[in-house]
Amino acid sequence: MLLKVVPLLVIDDFGLRPMRQPQDEDFHDLISERYESASTVITSNLDFSEWGSAFPNRLLAAATLDRLRHNAHRIVLDGSSFRGGKKDGNDADTADGAETGNKKSGLKRGKN
Repeated sequence: MLLKVVPLLVIDDFGLRPMRQPQDEDFHDLISERYESASTVITSNLDFSEWGSAFPNRLLAAATLDRLRHNAHRIVLDGSSFRGGKKDGNDADTADGAETGNKKSGLKRGKN
């Protein structure tokens, strides 16, 4: 798998949509192959305790998240979106005025 050898893999917006089979198995395989050998950064609008809901298979979710959590650094960002509002001065979080969730949780795990 090519992504196994990438020194830093960034996965943005994890859990935005639930995975289906075999996506959850592929994701587990990717994380398992990179485990303790390469750095991975994951961002999500979900709190880490909610990440398991992105997997259809709860056992696979537990195994994958256990590997992600081991030796991880968790960074929680609170506050307004960094994307800003419209150019016309509107302070809404998105250009169409709809409010978005803030990035709540991210894991950064470096190789040991």
